[in-house]
Amino acid sequence: PHPGFSLISSGLQVNIFNHLHQHNMKKITIHSPATVANLVCGFDILGLALNDPSDIMQLSIIDEPKLVIHNADDYGLPEDPHKNVAGVALLSLMDTLKEPLGFEMTIRKRIKPGSGIGSSAASAAGAVAAANILLDNLFTPDELVQFAMNGEKLASGVKHADNIAPCLRGGITLVRSIHPLDIISIPP
Repeated sequence: PHPGFSLISSGLQVNIFNHLHQHNMKKITIHSPATVANLVCGFDILGLALNDPSDIMQLSIIDEPKLVIHNADDYGLPEDPHKNVAGVALLSLMDTLKEPLGFEMTIRKRIKPGSGIGSSAASAAGAVAAANILLDNLFTPDELVQFAMNGEKLASGVKHADNIAPCLRGGITLVRSIHPLDIISIPP
């Protein structure tokens, strides 16, 4: 790297749009970064967010309490919310809502599934972060990590936050514990 170039990302990038139809509907587009975890001796605890690639996700609030997923890529990932890492993460967030609403989500994977750079974490974290913005930041950053870890459990069989934390927070993170959740950001 040369001066002025950073390999480490500051995290999620967001664009918010308001559309007027029969009622106000919010729509958001989020770029959720790839991550590298398991750095040196930091297996399942130390991770960092990358500048590129990132998944591009668009999320809208809908009036029905359901989740609709569309894929805008050629990876053939499941559109059934119970079989999709972003869907499982978002469903866990929706289970805590007091009002009956849902989401429509389009995912354009730019992080190849199985590539080892946090593809599942980017989808799970991006989904819950986008929903939280549309819900006027109803949830804390730690609650978002907890929701997104459900997506990681679907992908790997275990809830872990080594890729989720840097994706949501940006930079370098250290997960000291997931029970109770204890994550710190490390200056680069």
